[in-house]
Amino acid sequence: MLAAMPPSSPNPQDRGEAHIRDRVPDRVRERGDACPGALRLHRADDGALARLRIPTGVLTPRQVRVLADASDRLGDGHLSLTSRGNVELRGLGEGCGLQLADALREAGLLPSERHERVRNMVVSPLAGAQVRAWAARLDELLCAEDWTTELSGRFLFAVDDGRGDVAALAPDVTLLAEAAGTALVRIGQAAYRVSSADAPRAALAAADAFLAAAREAGTGAWRVRELPAGQDVDVAEHLRRAAIAAEYVADAALPVGAPPAPGVVGDRSVCVLARLGRVTTAQFRALLPAREVRVTPWRGFVLPDFADRVAAEQRLRALDEAGFITRSDSPWAEVSACTGRPGCAKSLSDVRADARPREGALPVHWSGCARRCGHPQGAWIDMVATAEGAYQVTVQGSTK
Repeated sequence: MLAAMPPSSPNPQDRGEAHIRDRVPDRVRERGDACPGALRLHRADDGALARLRIPTGVLTPRQVRVLADASDRLGDGHLSLTSRGNVELRGLGEGCGLQLADALREAGLLPSERHERVRNMVVSPLAGAQVRAWAARLDELLCAEDWTTELSGRFLFAVDDGRGDVAALAPDVTLLAEAAGTALVRIGQAAYRVSSADAPRAALAAADAFLAAAREAGTGAWRVRELPAGQDVDVAEHLRRAAIAAEYVADAALPVGAPPAPGVVGDRSVCVLARLGRVTTAQFRALLPAREVRVTPWRGFVLPDFADRVAAEQRLRALDEAGFITRSDSPWAEVSACTGRPGCAKSLSDVRADARPREGALPVHWSGCARRCGHPQGAWIDMVATAEGAYQVTVQGSTK
């Protein structure tokens, strides 16, 4: 049995009239959320961009074919992978939005048009059935509630199988599997232990608590880390409202795990990376046949459930021939880049043409401007364009 629900915060949020403040709080966001989606296309220099959320991280064979066909018919014949496990189609022509939406809807990739930009979730790509079921159920709950559309397109859930791989990606709400069959739900520094059956609902309750805290703060925060220092996120109250039994866990440290390395994983799975996070439609189709294709937030794919290691190694060789990164010692395994020219008007250089590996133990990220879109977590070698073909080199981030 889980312990009784912990007491509410000593600084509860005002449930009645708006809280009266001595001064107007500084706003961290002045504009609305313009994050692109599958329906809200972003206009780039190389055409429109559609960003498709894959909340469970899983694509069926049919969905792989639909996305490849859509890129060939409507886009530039490539697919891009993001650091959140999203899939992007670029170079989309004018007036193709309805055709793309119809294709995605028929393939089961657009269960709710109102919620498609808030279905932001990263899932441990080697997770077992229980954790993947949590992710699927959380996605269903997100799409079933009207209030969840208030979440920004940046708010991120992580569903971690306990190894700490996606928990390390700075999510807003983390759902972490425990060996005893329970789950930790964590938001900010607060962590609560809940039963496996309640795990998805607890993650949703934590997101609801964030929205209440954001409204209370009045600063326009989109993410937990954007809340004012000391701002309370009263998760306990929202768990109590949802009738979820929970135990407060003081000083709960999240494990820090590494992503799966390219190669054969555990004898029956294959992990590959896309060079600079981009694949041709021919490469995308080369992932098939497969029971399912798992998209990772490290710009790669995991193909699970091969009959044995021999079969996995055979597929790995085929994917190497198709142009994927298949070895952890590949010099390209730790190299990433933003879109750069000609796709991005803000870029000062053709970043993808310039990008190359560099010696050293840290990942290398090439950026066309100071925004550093898509940079890694932790510490990295930062290559920022200052002019066409010219780059400033520094070390960014932290190894802590």
